[in-house]
Parts: sequence; structure tokens; C-alpha cells
Amino acid sequence: MSAPTEAGLYNECFQYSYKTFVVRSESKPSGSALFYPKIKTMLKTQLSKVIIWNSLCVIPTFFAPGQELSTAICLPKEAINLKASFAPKVKLSKREMQFTRNYIRQNAEDLVKIKKRSKVPFTIMDSVFDRYGLPVELKYLAVIESELKPSALSPVGAMGPWQLMPEIARDMGLKITRHYDERINFSKSTKAAARYLKDLYGQFGDWLLVLAAYNSGPAPVYAAIRKSHSRNFWALQHYLPLETRLHVKRYIATHYYFEGQGSSTTLTKAENLEYAKSLSEYNSIFQPEMKYYSVKESNIGNAKSAVQAFGYSGSL
Repeated sequence: MSAPTEAGLYNECFQYSYKTFVVRSESKPSGSALFYPKIKTMLKTQLSKVIIWNSLCVIPTFFAPGQELSTAICLPKEAINLKASFAPKVKLSKREMQFTRNYIRQNAEDLVKIKKRSKVPFTIMDSVFDRYGLPVELKYLAVIESELKPSALSPVGAMGPWQLMPEIARDMGLKITRHYDERINFSKSTKAAARYLKDLYGQFGDWLLVLAAYNSGPAPVYAAIRKSHSRNFWALQHYLPLETRLHVKRYIATHYYFEGQGSSTTLTKAENLEYAKSLSEYNSIFQPEMKYYSVKESNIGNAKSAVQAFGYSGSL
């Protein structure tokens, strides 16, 4: 068996031994952030060099003695997870949390069953909502509408996973005949629901009002706005039919059951503006600036010195 070449040893060293990536983040202190207390501490701290061990990401570059190695440091999944752990989260108010706990406790058995059969429907819905530029969390609306059952039929004639009324379904492009009803088709009915939700958002510009209008129709929501002199769901809710305001709260509770937190779809328009500001502040602070290094072969003799060349001085 021939002895391995020097270049081959260098290559093997990089592929299997070098698994440390240095991420540098240049950040400046800023004001406190909304929605997530951890950021308060983070904003007061100058983030320094972060060492991240990653066994899945390898350096694909081959080099030989005398060559210059130019390696762009990639951002491994651990760094992304670290960043995500500091991201602003949408928390429920005490009022919402109380309703949510009660709802989940009372419907725990049904929610577990729905979750077990949700993978395929949610995959379809995620794809459609992405294509229409809508929050994918809106899929939880179908959970409270039909429990994700395509054959669900209401006493007033709403049908399918999205419980679309015949006139709305036809307006959104679905075909309904005596022999076939496209409302029971997951893909087609989700596209129709996406078009309808997008149309409602164009009218109200507030997801909680959209959810209310999806249940009752736009007219009762406009009437509640006039009577309450407000476009805030929590201020006008008592001017809505009882079923409609419970419908919105069930959506929030179901969303929390699946996600463990809220999202833009569980906030009022004003709250969404505050959250967007918080998210923008977070992104401006926690954006790792990737460094690019050019390392001469003569400076790298083994995996340890290779890692040290990228700024790590600890033991491997």
C-alpha cells in the first residue's frame, strides 16, 4: 500500500478533524426590546467572538502544499439556533392565556388526535400560504373550522376543511355541482381560503378582524367597528356575535397549542407594529458578520494549528 501524500493528509485533516467555526458579531448596545426580556440583557452586552462546534458542516476545499487556501466560513445550524433563541417571541396576555389554558384542557383529547393526522394537511397548507404570501400559521384556522376533516359539513351548508359557504367558494374559483364539490379537495379549497383571507386582510389590515370576518362575514365586523369607534378586536369584541368572538379566541388557543406562542396572526394591527419594531431592532443587533480568511499552507501543519489560525486557542 502506498503512503498517503502530504496533500492527501492535509485534505483528510480538514475534512475530518477541523470542525470548529468562528463567528464574529459586531454589535452595539441599544434600547430595550419589546416582547422578549432576554434581549434586554443582550442589548447591554458587547457580543464577542462565538465559538461554535459543528460536526455536520465540513470544509469542502482541497488544497496542496504551497497553495493559498481561501475559505469562507459558513454559518452552521448551531449559530442559527443560537440566534433564534434570542428572537422576540409573541406572548399571550393574561386574558388570552386564561382562555387558552381552559380551552386546551377541555379539548386536549381532540387536539391530540388532530395533531397526529395534521402532517399532510399542514404540508399542503404551508405550501399554498407561502405561495400567496400569507402567514403559514393561518392553517390553524382549519383546525377550529373542521378539525382538518375534508368531509366536514355544517348545518348552514359550509363544507370542507375550510368550511366555505357555496357562494364564497364559487367567488374564490371553486366548482360545486350535484356530483362534485371542490370544497372537499384539500389543495383547491386551501387556495380558495387563501384568496379569501387575502381579500379580507385587504379590507381590514388586521388579522384578528380577518378571523372574525371569516366566521361572521365582513358586515358584522364593520358594524362592530362603527359601534365601538375602534378597530381593535379587544375593544370591539362585545359588539360581535358571541360565536364570532369565541371563534377568534379558539384560533389563538389552537395556535398556542401547536406553536407554544403567538404570531402576527394573534396580534392586533397596533401590536403587530410594535412587534415589527422589536424584530427590526433585534435583527440589527444580532446579525453575525461573517469573516473571510486567506490562510497560507505554510501556516497550517495539522488540524489544531488550522483551528488556531481561525482564532481558536483552546484544546481540541
